[in-house]
Amino acid sequence: MKLVVVSAGLSVPSSTRLLADRLATAVAGRASGPVDTQVVEVRDLAVEIAHNFTNGFPGRKLVDALDAVTRADGLIVVTPVFAASYSGLFKSFFDVLDKDALTGKPVLIAATGGTARHSLVLEHALRPLFAHLRAVVVPTGVYAASEDWGAQGLPERIERAAGELAALMSGLSGARPSPSAQERPAPVEVADFTVVPFAEQLAALRPTG
Repeated sequence: MKLVVVSAGLSVPSSTRLLADRLATAVAGRASGPVDTQVVEVRDLAVEIAHNFTNGFPGRKLVDALDAVTRADGLIVVTPVFAASYSGLFKSFFDVLDKDALTGKPVLIAATGGTARHSLVLEHALRPLFAHLRAVVVPTGVYAASEDWGAQGLPERIERAAGELAALMSGLSGARPSPSAQERPAPVEVADFTVVPFAEQLAALRPTG
């Protein structure tokens, strides 16, 4: 299985990349088979993304990154929080991606920030973005504030989200056995009925006197 990690951290080292790496390791550990992981550092593509907006032609590195995302069996996307939302560079990368590239693709959303107050960025910014792109976003998003590193809670959220993405990538969600005959609900019999046009129903309600 091919796992692609899109990390939009700007500094080196980056807490965004650190979270991305931990999520990727957890997914590989939960997957039912071998996982080939590729990391896309959006920071390294900034110039080519800008050129693509102005001239319509992506550079070689950007083409390779977009192709990797399109061909992936699953994605992990991680952004730092800027002005209570995803970073502009993160959004720009997905703006130049083909509009159908993420249709039906499993995506794990994650973000990093300086304070826990920005944790809702997952729900009010990231989840709507990838829902718009018709991706299948796993239920658990992972947000890591500065105080979360080394504290309880973050490792558990990472493992839970990783398990959800690994299951979707492996197709486990669609492989549930059909219920046995005893478990199947009894068929519901629908009695015959006559459709009465609305105009006739309305006329029947009018007073006759």
